Amino acid sequence: MSALDTRTPLVEVIDLRKHFKLKGGAKLHAVDGINLRVYPKETVGVVGESGCGKSTLGRTIIRLIEPTSGKVLYNGNDILKLSGRKMRELRKELQIIFQDPYSSLDPRKSVLEVIAEYMFIHHLYRTRAETYNRAAKLMDLVGLARRYANAYPHELDGGRRQRVGIARALSLNPKFIICDEPVSALDVSIQAQILNLLMDLEEELGLTYLFITHDMSVVKHISTKIMVMYLGQCVEVATSDELFENPQHPYTKALLSAIPVPDLSTRDKEFVILRGEVSNPINVKPGCRFAKRCDYCTEACTKADPEPVEVSPGHVVSCILMKQQQN
Repeated sequence: MSALDTRTPLVEVIDLRKHFKLKGGAKLHAVDGINLRVYPKETVGVVGESGCGKSTLGRTIIRLIEPTSGKVLYNGNDILKLSGRKMRELRKELQIIFQDPYSSLDPRKSVLEVIAEYMFIHHLYRTRAETYNRAAKLMDLVGLARRYANAYPHELDGGRRQRVGIARALSLNPKFIICDEPVSALDVSIQAQILNLLMDLEEELGLTYLFITHDMSVVKHISTKIMVMYLGQCVEVATSDELFENPQHPYTKALLSAIPVPDLSTRDKEFVILRGEVSNPINVKPGCRFAKRCDYCTEACTKADPEPVEVSPGHVVSCILMKQQQN
């Protein structure tokens, strides 16, 4: 444990892997050896380009997708060993907000029915009236006017639909929520509203988030710690401020370089342009998966997987160059 992390993690992921079997016996390495600690009442951002495995990681952590191997400890207990019945009970504490606020909602149910759905499944209240009353209060909590209670998802805009999804996730009083790109399908102005709502709820309810996104600006705004993923693996993890001020991995530097800055004085800024081909995630061979696109690649990078190196307290980088510099 890093000197910065003296608390007990709420969620700890240990060597988590998810390989999808393909025709002919091939395997797609979607998540490959992820180690991560999420502490109570903090937001850990997971960032990377499309196809890096971040959404698969989130769904595997809460067992919407069963992992290939590894451990997921929740309050010190490995949830991957729980029976179906015990996992069902634990789902009250582990929830997810999906990326698409339209396809994740049942079009046949009204807003009030969607929010109340999980509470009915888990028999949280004795009567229907109590359940619907709680659903109405959740509408107030997420800033959704009660006049929409009998509306259907297709009658709402994207921001209101996502508020419905957030209210549904909160209905069982969870402690840990996976936010799977919850603002990527929304307009910029609506994104800010939803992000501020999530941050207010985190503080008010004492929630813990794993916030998945491909937007570096968004992840900086909401996260206390950020993990950068590339083709199923963690390449760098640090506090939000440290990652933006002192990025170490070439891929992280390229991501930060691509952030648009509304300042003409930065127009001569040097951009990091990634060249080369993306490595094949099927039947992966040993070696750094970023090697084909890295300007600093050496022969050693193609022969063995890079080991994580702690370059400063709480700042871990998986790069052979970091290992060589320490030696």
